[in-house]
Amino acid sequence: MARDQVLKEQWDQLVAKLSSQFSDGDPLELDAIIYLVGVQELGQYHRSFKKDEKINLMHIAICRLLEPYGYYEFEYFDEEGWPHYKVKEELPPLKAGEQSVVMKEAIVGYFLEKEYMP
Repeated sequence: MARDQVLKEQWDQLVAKLSSQFSDGDPLELDAIIYLVGVQELGQYHRSFKKDEKINLMHIAICRLLEPYGYYEFEYFDEEGWPHYKVKEELPPLKAGEQSVVMKEAIVGYFLEKEYMP
């Protein structure tokens, strides 16, 4: 099976599982899944976040998701438990569709690593 087809099937499976767990079955968008990864990485599940914290959660998620690709490296946790990353390599310029594929691939890899999906 083609790599793109495998990714699509894994992505659809992941979206269905996350959507049933977190949004009563309404399909989650890519941004919402990135946000969930950020909350997971922060580990502060039972609290609400301000708008700027939500943006920071998405940043944490993107850094963590792209870390295996060599773009970011974990540095430390601050006194409030927030992870910090440093840029190792600048991201190459990508078209919107290419960005989406890279992020979906990274998210599927993340959830496979966490053994959330087979």
